[in-house]
Amino acid sequence: MNLNLSGKYALVGGSTQGIGRAAAIELALLGANVILLARNENALRETFATLDIGKGQHHRYLVADYSDASALGEKITAYLREHPAIHILVNNTGGPPSGAVLNATTDEFLAAFHNHLLCNHILAQAVVPGMKAEQYGRIINVISTSVKQPIPGLGVSNTIRAAVGNWSKTLSIELAPFGITVNNVLPGATKTTRLQSIIDNKANRQGKSSEDITNEMIAEIPAGRIAEASEVANAIAFLATPAAAYITGINVPVDGGRTSSL
Repeated sequence: MNLNLSGKYALVGGSTQGIGRAAAIELALLGANVILLARNENALRETFATLDIGKGQHHRYLVADYSDASALGEKITAYLREHPAIHILVNNTGGPPSGAVLNATTDEFLAAFHNHLLCNHILAQAVVPGMKAEQYGRIINVISTSVKQPIPGLGVSNTIRAAVGNWSKTLSIELAPFGITVNNVLPGATKTTRLQSIIDNKANRQGKSSEDITNEMIAEIPAGRIAEASEVANAIAFLATPAAAYITGINVPVDGGRTSSL
């Protein structure tokens, strides 16, 4: 099984913490040259220092904020004018705040649509020409199990994640003839700052402790525990490799069996 990413360039969004950081670390371990993408330069430098260089990799980072799509597009376009093509794109950024869908404002929907679908699209448009030229492309979108089963209390997220999922499926059909795969990784409960925020908010609303909410969440997971970010990163990394060349247009839940649908 060919898991070697030596000579490949991977752009990883939201790569200073959580799943994005774990994915960047794993891709580097497989030999990829990683381009970190996030808004906090100090955190980018810290993550950059952790990436493996044992296979002669040359890593870089880009400072960009997903709240400004046009600036993000300009940043990646400028990068590609001066550097090799990107073979792997990991679309990943922080999720929308929790809350009931009926209480959400139109601005909250627009912001989430902008930060997730539009920024994913801009990055894909920028890197696909290089993928076609290199005859190698992997686009991996980190979404949520809510694509399969809406999660209570995450109204805006449930809505926008579904839009990204359908965008991804459509893109996979268009790009398959060029040897470019497009897949979604759907994390379940994973040890990240976002999950802790969701737990704390739910605890405040229900007048419970965060520990109680965490235990209730674990009780719904057949595997009996919350995932490590590295476990989600493993799925992302596999889909980026040559071994996954014939896998495209799918959703891959990494949730310990929690999602009740197939």
